[in-house]
Amino acid sequence: MKTFQLIALLISFSPSFLAFSFDGDLELGIFQLNRGEFKAAIAEFEPLVEEEYSPAQYQMALIYENGWGVKKDPQKAFELMSLAAAQNYPDALFNLSVMYSEGEIVKKDLKTAFVLMQKAADKELASAQFNLGVMYANGIGVDRNLAKAARWYEMAARQNYTLAQFNLALMYFEGKGVKKSTEMSYVWNYIAARSGYTPAIKSRDMDEHKLSVEDIQKGRDHANSLYAQIIEQIDLKNKKRSLQRY
Repeated sequence: MKTFQLIALLISFSPSFLAFSFDGDLELGIFQLNRGEFKAAIAEFEPLVEEEYSPAQYQMALIYENGWGVKKDPQKAFELMSLAAAQNYPDALFNLSVMYSEGEIVKKDLKTAFVLMQKAADKELASAQFNLGVMYANGIGVDRNLAKAARWYEMAARQNYTLAQFNLALMYFEGKGVKKSTEMSYVWNYIAARSGYTPAIKSRDMDEHKLSVEDIQKGRDHANSLYAQIIEQIDLKNKKRSLQRY
């Protein structure tokens, strides 16, 4: 039997790129950071931090938080993350929310964590949309509301966020926040399983045992069509971002 288990909050370090005249330096810094050349990365980021450029503030916050090429400084990380979040930089809003949720660097404040996550989700950050769904589903910093949880999961799911697809499938399976539907559970599990996510693969197979051969084929057709739409929308967004950067 399936059990209704919501995935816990996750921390994401993926940057959101915006169009500014000094994007090249930011990208070079991220390139250096990813290859472990921390000093070179910091040399690129620091002038941008002086310019109060939020993506660079965010990257430097991560550097101080993790001690990449510098001594760990949680307070400095919090200050830089707050500066970037004050400019509504989505990834900074997300990570600052996590800081308030965990209560290790700053005093735990779930209501503030929720507000920050909501702002990040409103910026169409898939990981934030997923986490907002978790917060609504579990009543973290906000009154529990399964219908709103399902809506936010679907927003993230439509950005091909696997964990949101899986959680949404579970909600359909249990009829929590949405009308109970093994067919829709199968559709979202089928899509999530494309990423190789083992729990989704198992849940998809369990759904099949409850469906007729005809319903399984209909579900696969629906899932494949929906997945194609998702990928098309992602490609369009990526092309739009690329054009905005030049």
